[in-house]
Amino acid sequence: MAAERGADLDRLEARLGHAFRDQGTLLRALTHASHAHEAGGEPDNEALEFFGDALLGFLIAEALLKHFPDADEGALSKMKAFLVSAPTLAKVAKALKLEAHVRLGKTERGVAGGVRQSILADALEAVLAAVHLDAGETAARAVVARHFGPLMEGLDRKAVEAKDFKTGLQEALQAAGRPTPRYRVDATEGPPHQPLFHVELLIEGEVAARASGGSKKEAEQAAAKKALRAIRRKDAAS
Repeated sequence: MAAERGADLDRLEARLGHAFRDQGTLLRALTHASHAHEAGGEPDNEALEFFGDALLGFLIAEALLKHFPDADEGALSKMKAFLVSAPTLAKVAKALKLEAHVRLGKTERGVAGGVRQSILADALEAVLAAVHLDAGETAARAVVARHFGPLMEGLDRKAVEAKDFKTGLQEALQAAGRPTPRYRVDATEGPPHQPLFHVELLIEGEVAARASGGSKKEAEQAAAKKALRAIRRKDAAS
């Protein structure tokens, strides 16, 4: 079993572009809290995810500054937010086939639809932290360049804003002299491992849109998309 697991991790290392001196660090990065709890309290990847989140933000900001030397702070911020967002991280994680390696507990593993996007995103950040701990900043930077570099090609502010509906909505309201929208969670349902958040978007105290999602951020983006579309339809008709 150990040999099979080692060979399995070897294949992941090949896709990642980094061979670990200690595969135990990589294994921890792939261990979700649900598995660690069922296994009797072995180390999970939450601390590594915490470090990886900060590390990825730094390395992406550094890469963007080099890739777009003439971009202003606003553009860089929007592009960074897109690149480190959960959907983008999950996309990179899927390209690495990370879901085949993440160690989940029985309850979490039984969730329909495969490994949740948030778990894949967290695991990717944890793996990046593991690379840094294993071989340092240069190795982590190389992994980021390999897997996020292609995403930066052709990336521009307009394309990013088209995906960031909350920003687009806020700027549309500001241009019209209206206040910043507010979001509130109307209800939460479902089991703890697979919650569903119902969010209301308020503009000037009135509910402008409602939406649901597997996280508050996801639900807020969906609500902002609905409100922004309504504003654009109204502007087009006037």
